[in-house]
Amino acid sequence: MAKTLELLFLTEGGKSVTLSVTDPIEPVDVEIVKTAMDTVIASNVFTTASGSFISAKGVRVVERNVSEYEVN
Repeated sequence: MAKTLELLFLTEGGKSVTLSVTDPIEPVDVEIVKTAMDTVIASNVFTTASGSFISAKGVRVVERNVSEYEVN
């Protein structure tokens, strides 16, 4: 079961952007994640077609199950 921490940001153009982090430490410490997101916003290292990140929109952990089957 793969887990991903998704950091959701809002851009200058009003669009949502998601940064994904694989294998997050659980339980998620929301205060640490919020501080990290604020650092990303302040550093202005990411730019999208709809502008730079201007605010944190949300955080979520996504679980994914994959079942593979052989078809030979």
